[in-house]
Amino acid sequence: MKKILTLFISLACMSAVMAQDSTSTIANPKKKKKDWSKIKLTNRPNDHLMLQLGYNGWSQIPDTINTKGLSRSFNIYFMFDLPFKSDPRFSVGIGAGVGTDNMFFDKMDIDITGRRANTLGFKNVADTNHFKKYKLGTTFLEAPIELRFVSNPENTNKSWKIAFGGKIGTLMSAHVKGKTFQNRSGNTINAYTLKEKSKRYFNGTRLSVTGRVGYGALSLYGSYQINAFIKEGFGPDVRPFQIGLTLSGL
Repeated sequence: MKKILTLFISLACMSAVMAQDSTSTIANPKKKKKDWSKIKLTNRPNDHLMLQLGYNGWSQIPDTINTKGLSRSFNIYFMFDLPFKSDPRFSVGIGAGVGTDNMFFDKMDIDITGRRANTLGFKNVADTNHFKKYKLGTTFLEAPIELRFVSNPENTNKSWKIAFGGKIGTLMSAHVKGKTFQNRSGNTINAYTLKEKSKRYFNGTRLSVTGRVGYGALSLYGSYQINAFIKEGFGPDVRPFQIGLTLSGL
């Protein structure tokens, strides 16, 4: 009986020790750290083409300037993506493209050619003849640069994306366009279209800060011009900004 009791106690102690070792092994598994530098990135799509459509607005706009409708912005960029060798989740995107902005006004006249005075004058014409639709349009040749992050560099089409950067642009054209000439009561006088072009009162260089966040091919973007849109002393110090959607791929 004594031998049986001794054997039972010995087996119980051995079971307890083995259970403790097993628990320790389970509780402290060794996680293998992923070596991002060995990931194959051949032909991965990572925003080599970007299409952007968004709302165009002006900050610091005076109360005397009346806007209306949904002012729009459209951009298209072709980009190079340069991943970091040590961690390809991070990369630098650099490229070139075109940015177009359209700002719509309500019963306003913009003296873009300086006929009345040597300034970019904004005149309220609600009490006289005016155009039913009136806009200011600009086109810039731009070079964007971004610092990018993707959560899954092996499959960026199923990955969270964040990008911050900036862009520099040179003004290619600026124009005002009016459609349907009306009297003060809103009755049509003439259904003709007016278009005037001039870059003389606008800064030839645009500097903007940019940001994007999204998943896969779709993301939200924002842009803000940090330098003056209109030359100093020739008009109000407004700063254009854009908020919209980016469709990216390739």
